[in-house]
Amino acid sequence: MITAGLVLAAGAGRRFGMAKALVPYRNRLLVEHAAETLGNAGCGRTLVVLGARAEDVLAAASLPTTVINPDWATGMGSSLRAGLSELSADAALDAVVVLLVDMPGVTAEAVRRVAAHAAPEALVMGGYQGRRGHPVLLGREHWAGVAASATGDRGARDYLRAHEVLVVDVGDVADDRDVDRPEDLDA
Repeated sequence: MITAGLVLAAGAGRRFGMAKALVPYRNRLLVEHAAETLGNAGCGRTLVVLGARAEDVLAAASLPTTVINPDWATGMGSSLRAGLSELSADAALDAVVVLLVDMPGVTAEAVRRVAAHAAPEALVMGGYQGRRGHPVLLGREHWAGVAASATGDRGARDYLRAHEVLVVDVGDVADDRDVDRPEDLDA
């Protein structure tokens, strides 16, 4: 069973003031940190979806496989669709763990805990004191349904609310707060 990692990093970061993929974080870029987290967790393949300032990100970052979302301005849903479409071509993949570029507090251990439940029929989310969050694992059997429901900035949210999801506690090893403004990096 092979679980892929998917980093959604295509947004312009309007509230932040720049594309979050290009934000420096601990001697590298946020996008590199997210991809490294998935790699360190043992994901068999990592794909990064880029959009806003993609050429700048590609020039500045050392990344695994990337795909460019030409519709990135329509929201995260189009990036999730682009990533799932690219991964669908690899028949060896059974599931994917999705990370957002702006959640540097999600750790490799959190990804490992969620990925431990990988299966083609699985839907798994990280849990934080009763709240569902990232990382999110999508079993291959759900990819088409997730892609069909992913619109705007909602990503997989509506699909996950409509289906039974296993919630795995990761709050002791991770933090899924997103970085919306530069001061959030210091928090």
